Amino acid sequence: MELHGSLNMIGYGLAAIGSAIGVGLIFAAYINGVARQPEAQRILQPIALLGFALAEALAILGLVFAFVIGS
Repeated sequence: MELHGSLNMIGYGLAAIGSAIGVGLIFAAYINGVARQPEAQRILQPIALLGFALAEALAILGLVFAFVIGS
């Protein structure tokens, strides 16, 4: 059995799992904070969305690097 391809795609797949866990933790903390103090929702929502955007940006950046380094 012969494998063809690049190990950097496996590395990216593992890194994407980390990003997904990070997004889950961000929104879990947001939901927990709003459940404890509903009046803080207006303050917590932009912070949660910024954290989501940064976590996803790192995952997309990892995908770009995987293709650039792989070729």
